[in-house]
Amino acid sequence: MAVREWNPSDFEDQEEDEEETPSPSSISSPSLPFPNFDRDRHVAYLEMMYNLMPYHYQSQEINRLTLAFFTISGLHLLQALDRVDKDRVANWVLSFQAHPRSKAEVKNGQFYGFHGSRTSQYPQDENGVSAHNGGHLASTYCALAILKTVGFNLSTIDKESILISMRNLQQPDGSFMPVHVGAETDLRFVYCAAAICFMLEDWSGMDREKATEYILNCQSYDGGFGLMPGLESHGGGTYCAVASLRLMGYIEDDLLSKNASSSIINVPLLLDWSMQRQATDGGFQGRANKSSDTCYAFWVGAVLRILGGYKFIDKIALRRFLLTCQSEFGGFSKYPGELPDIYHSYYGYTAFSLLEEPSLNPLCAELGMTDLTALGII
Repeated sequence: MAVREWNPSDFEDQEEDEEETPSPSSISSPSLPFPNFDRDRHVAYLEMMYNLMPYHYQSQEINRLTLAFFTISGLHLLQALDRVDKDRVANWVLSFQAHPRSKAEVKNGQFYGFHGSRTSQYPQDENGVSAHNGGHLASTYCALAILKTVGFNLSTIDKESILISMRNLQQPDGSFMPVHVGAETDLRFVYCAAAICFMLEDWSGMDREKATEYILNCQSYDGGFGLMPGLESHGGGTYCAVASLRLMGYIEDDLLSKNASSSIINVPLLLDWSMQRQATDGGFQGRANKSSDTCYAFWVGAVLRILGGYKFIDKIALRRFLLTCQSEFGGFSKYPGELPDIYHSYYGYTAFSLLEEPSLNPLCAELGMTDLTALGII
C-alpha cells in the first residue's frame, strides 16, 4: 500500500509534544479526488455487477451466491433496491437449495442448505434430486440474506431440512464445518450457523451452548478473537465471535452501557484491542502491524457498534481514509489507489452506513445487512 510519509510540517504546532501519539484526524492527507461519498457512481457500479459480472470474477464462479449478496444487499444499502427484479432474484436463489430425496435422508450426514453456484450443483436425477450434495453454510447464509432483502417470506422454504441437517456439521468442540465432508472448522462457520438460525427464527439447527464454549475458547490474551483457539486475534474472527454471541442472545447490545463485568467475554480487553486497530491513517487494520484495509472498517467497526464503543473512534479520520479508497468508477478498493472489487465495495458501503452517511440505509451490525432487511420491512 502506498502511504504518504509523515511531513514534519504536519506537526509544526506540536514540537514540544514529540512523545504524544497524534490522533488520526490530526494527520493531513493528500487532497481527495472525490471528497464526498459518491452514491450515484456506487449505484452504477453495482448495477453493472447485477447485470453482468466482469470476466475477472470467473475464478469466483463457485461463490456466485456470495457475489450476488454483495451486489443486491449493496443496492439496498444505497437505497436503490428498485433496480432489482425481486421475484426473479428470489426464484433464482431458491433454485440453489439442495433437497433430500426423503425425510430419512435429512439425517444422513449431508447438509441440505444452498449450493454456492451451478458449478457446485450437480445434475439432478430423473426424480429431480441431486445425487451429490454441495450445500455450504456460507452460501446458505448469503441465500437467506438475499431472500430477506428482496422481501421473500422465509417461512415458506424447507427450513426443516436446512436446520436438521445443519446439526450434522457441528463438531464435538462446538465449531462447524461449512460442508459435510473434508473442510476446515473455525468461527466463520459458527457465525454462519448462528445467522441462519436467527433469520429462520429457529435455533434447533445448532447447540448454542457448545458453540458459545468454542467462541470463548477463541478469545486471546489481548482481548481479540482468533479464528480458532490459540490463533492470533483477527478482525474478521472477532466480528464472527461477537456477532454470534449477540445473535444467540448471550451478550446484550450496547454492552458498555450495561454491567460489562458480568459478561461472559472480557469486554475491557476486547474494547482495548478493537480501538487499537484504528491506525494513524484513520483506517482499520485486521491485525496488529498490518496495513489499513477498507473491509476492516466494517469487521472491527461493527464489533465496536455492538459493544457500544463506536463513539470512541476517530470518525473524521476513518471517513478520510475510506474516501481515498473510493474509485472513480464506483465501488471501493482494498487499499488507496487500487481498482475496486465487489467485496471491498460492499464493506465500504457498510462502513459508511455505520458512519451514518445520509444517502445510505442504516445497518444491522450483527447480520451485516440493512436494518430494514433484518426487521423484514421491504
